[in-house]
Amino acid sequence: MENMLGLLRIHIQRGVNLAVRDMRSSDPYLIVKMGKQKLKTRVVKKSLNPEWNEQLTLSIVDPDLPILVSVYDKDTFSFDDKMGDAQFEIGPFFKAMKTGFQGLQDQDGAIISKVQVNKQNCLAEESCIIYSKGKLVQNMVLRLRNVECGEVELQLQWIDIPSSKGRP
Repeated sequence: MENMLGLLRIHIQRGVNLAVRDMRSSDPYLIVKMGKQKLKTRVVKKSLNPEWNEQLTLSIVDPDLPILVSVYDKDTFSFDDKMGDAQFEIGPFFKAMKTGFQGLQDQDGAIISKVQVNKQNCLAEESCIIYSKGKLVQNMVLRLRNVECGEVELQLQWIDIPSSKGRP
């Protein structure tokens, strides 16, 4: 891929209080889109609080492109039902990577930066970019839009590509 800056590993941890789309429950799965890239988790049967615990990896060419997360209910005999969506930017995370975090080897858990909840993002709470176990990570709780309830918990982690041009 031309001009790839690196890889973004998204650890899709869980869904919380997702909407009912079947009789009493749902069979949720999650789709992550960035530009032309599209990745999908497995379906968790009959759960409003699914534990996906999956890692999806996006190739990052343009860190200004938003990432869209959509949750669906898997249906066998009809189209899958939408259970909400959320969008987030990786700009603050990418900026923290470019700034660097040298000298933090002895400071596991050090907060590098904080992203506040605002009307432009789907954060349910403040999101901290931290130095953890030799890596920069960002934990996020995203409030789903276009639905009556639900949140998705995930973690971002940058993966450097040695041959990347212009990497942070």
